[in-house]
Amino acid sequence: MAEPKVVGQVPSGAAVAAPPPLYDLIELFFFAYRDFTADADRQLAGLGFGRAHHRVLHFVDRHPGLTVASLLDILKITKQSLNRVMKDLTDGAFIEVRTGTSDRRRRTLHVTPTGGRLAVDLAYLHSARFERALSPLPPEVRRQAVEFLLGMIDAGERDRVVDLVFGEPALPAAEAAVRRDDASREHAA
Repeated sequence: MAEPKVVGQVPSGAAVAAPPPLYDLIELFFFAYRDFTADADRQLAGLGFGRAHHRVLHFVDRHPGLTVASLLDILKITKQSLNRVMKDLTDGAFIEVRTGTSDRRRRTLHVTPTGGRLAVDLAYLHSARFERALSPLPPEVRRQAVEFLLGMIDAGERDRVVDLVFGEPALPAAEAAVRRDDASREHAA
């Protein structure tokens, strides 16, 4: 593999001995993300949807009964920015909002059959890209890729993301922390 070229200047005030920025990884990440999202973007464009619609649809499909508050916490967006996207998805019958069963003030989100099919179709597009990238590599690379991606996530969010991706239902950060603490106390007893 060719040594990455370093282009640009050292920022003013930076130590001369500092290593150069990791331009190769930065740019590869940009290009990988561009192409990864383009697969779904093409299919979503035909519906008048964008990446925000995709992210909402993905997490609602993966976590039926997700509350609006939990979704906002996962996506790190404001309620105002979610409203337009939710209107598009509910008006198009991709997502439905239900009243909570134990607390009628809570609204839970669920994909419709149409929304579920779209979410899975998009997940298969992404899965095919991952399979193409991973198939020529040794099997342990997938585990290393997971470790790498987790390492890219802010340390304070990692446990919550692991719970969300690999098991626990999506919870607001505070609620997830309380549950983890309770589980730790039970395990210690």
